[in-house]
Amino acid sequence: MLSRIKKSLGRITLSQELVTAGFIGILVLIVAASAYGYTRLTSLSAQVVQLNAELASTTALFQTNIADATTSFGNALQQESQNIQNKLGGVQDQVGVIGGAVTDLTKLSKTDPELLAKYSKVFFLNENYAPVRLVVIPPQYKYLDTADLQIIPQVLSYVQKMLDAAAADKVAIYVDSAYRSFNTQTALKNQYRVVYGAGTANQFSADQGYSEHQLGTAVDLITTGTGGALNGFDTKPAYTWLLANAYRYGFVLSYPKKNGYYIFEPWHWRFVGVKLATELHNLGTYFYEMDQRTIDTYLTSFFD
Repeated sequence: MLSRIKKSLGRITLSQELVTAGFIGILVLIVAASAYGYTRLTSLSAQVVQLNAELASTTALFQTNIADATTSFGNALQQESQNIQNKLGGVQDQVGVIGGAVTDLTKLSKTDPELLAKYSKVFFLNENYAPVRLVVIPPQYKYLDTADLQIIPQVLSYVQKMLDAAAADKVAIYVDSAYRSFNTQTALKNQYRVVYGAGTANQFSADQGYSEHQLGTAVDLITTGTGGALNGFDTKPAYTWLLANAYRYGFVLSYPKKNGYYIFEPWHWRFVGVKLATELHNLGTYFYEMDQRTIDTYLTSFFD
């Protein structure tokens, strides 16, 4: 009986050892598995960290590339916009030049080229030439109210402004003579020849066709205190005032002292336009000393 009990106890002990060994084996497996899992998890975590780092680097690079591309595109767009503006500006300049040229051509087409030509023994106006239109100078601007004095209408306003300005400065200036036709100049020259002789008459009176008066832009001016005579005009305040101010209204002295055409005529003033008159005044020269081609460039501004 005892022997049986020992055997049973031996079997139980063996079974316990086997169970214990199995349990230990399972523990070993569990620990091993846990260690592997931990190692695997650590490896995966490291990979995740690396991926995050790579993703951050890629994102930063991508953002940098986007910024560079945006800047480049912006610069290119700005440059193209500037190029377009420059081209448009060039086109506008060209349009402006063309527009100016058209305006000048329009002015030239409406301006008689004879108005700035040199006559007085240089060019010749035939008996058929006359201004397109003439108007009568109002009586308050004339020295005598015995006959109508005519001038082209565009010049009349300048005459009026000039004489009004002189009057405002308490200087009396009046028109004594204005437009003369070819036939009127012929009759006047013949009269002078009879009175003064041909040689003397040629010194102060133009032959027909060579008189600036035929243009309708020249006037003989007179002042009070001369007894109605032109001689001595240069000794009067009127002449001094005209020398200082006539150019402002487009008038120039045609025959100053020592000119090569006629005797000194302080009373004879010709309208050439404000721009040219101002240029002649600033240069200290007179109309007949300037080259005709240069004079012709002022035709477009004749009535400006």
